[in-house]
Amino acid sequence: MEIKQIDGGVTSALGFRAASVAAGIKYKGREDMALVFSDYPCVLAATFTQNVFAAAPVLYDREILKNGNPVHAVIFNTGIANAGTGLRGRETNLFMAAEMARELNVHPDEVLTGSTGVIGYQLSEEPIYEGVKKLKERLDRGPDTDRRVAMAIMTTDTVPKTAACSFEVDGKTVTVGGMSKGSGMIHPDMATMLSVTTTDAKIDQYVLQELVKESVDDSFNMISVDRDTSTNDTYIVLANGQSGVKIEKDTKSYELFREALRFVCISLAKQMAADGEGATRMMEVIVTGAKTHEDARILARSVTASNLVKAMVYGSDANSGRILDALGYAGVDFDPDLVDVTLLHEDEMMLLVQDGVVCRIDEEKATEWMKEKRVSFLCELKQGREGATAWGCDLTHDYVNINGDYRS
Repeated sequence: MEIKQIDGGVTSALGFRAASVAAGIKYKGREDMALVFSDYPCVLAATFTQNVFAAAPVLYDREILKNGNPVHAVIFNTGIANAGTGLRGRETNLFMAAEMARELNVHPDEVLTGSTGVIGYQLSEEPIYEGVKKLKERLDRGPDTDRRVAMAIMTTDTVPKTAACSFEVDGKTVTVGGMSKGSGMIHPDMATMLSVTTTDAKIDQYVLQELVKESVDDSFNMISVDRDTSTNDTYIVLANGQSGVKIEKDTKSYELFREALRFVCISLAKQMAADGEGATRMMEVIVTGAKTHEDARILARSVTASNLVKAMVYGSDANSGRILDALGYAGVDFDPDLVDVTLLHEDEMMLLVQDGVVCRIDEEKATEWMKEKRVSFLCELKQGREGATAWGCDLTHDYVNINGDYRS
């Protein structure tokens, strides 16, 4: 049985509900608080930012993960990151968790938190207090709820980002669904700006944590918008076991769950890359023939993170020399005289570089291909069997406009 993509997000799995409200955290006239809740206790796995200035919710969630106890919910606010806020910020974060826990009739340690927005601003308790009461009342499920909740955690995003899929084991259906936000400060070293995935699979925490790290490495850690990592990067996975399907190593269910989690992570990561601040098109870089998987990852990320390559994609200019440059300074040892670079377009291909030498190409056709919403490059090293794919976006004037006055 294969993985089946479905329309949905964080409430697609059995036992999960979600809600969103306009609490007035910072924005006016839009929803800015969200809740994901399981009626049943969940196994938790997560990854967090490596930024030393980690936000208050990151510090709080790390401790909950370390304790290994079951959890029931995640509450989010957008507009204010609650980073660079010291002791007061940590106290406000605890207040948000405690108030939500009280409304849900669970312990505060069973409620995770997530914040995103402007760094250095203090959250006010009053809108949080009013918001949590409304969240409890509005809990619901379904694709419309999924999209609305995903919109509530957006900052400079232009579209909500959701993904879901399912598979069957012995007549029982297992579902994995998720949402994410992020379009700026995206060059993760652990996960994404803010994301949560839910599943009704039954799985031990250590097994789930291993699979989460693996999936993150090949998805969220393979996207780049602007080479900046955030103080708030958080990726949370909740598993409540309600499908009744046990996920154990060396079983068919394990491989199917691994594929499903990977599908959701990559889908969300690609949506984030495509929605980069000011972006007009997504860039995909496929590296093959590397000596090691890590070499391939480093090389692919180097190309997608290059400002010169990103500007080249924005200008629809097939300047393959910039790709060679980004490969060359990545810090990976390879033979440049073996490298091919190909521009991909639907079922067609155009060789830009052959055996390390830039080719003469049909410039007009290449420009037309690079005006598409997705621009894909294949970099073949011909020195091994390992590969990796990274995603990014073009660098536009609008990126500067958005970030030049972000606080206002």
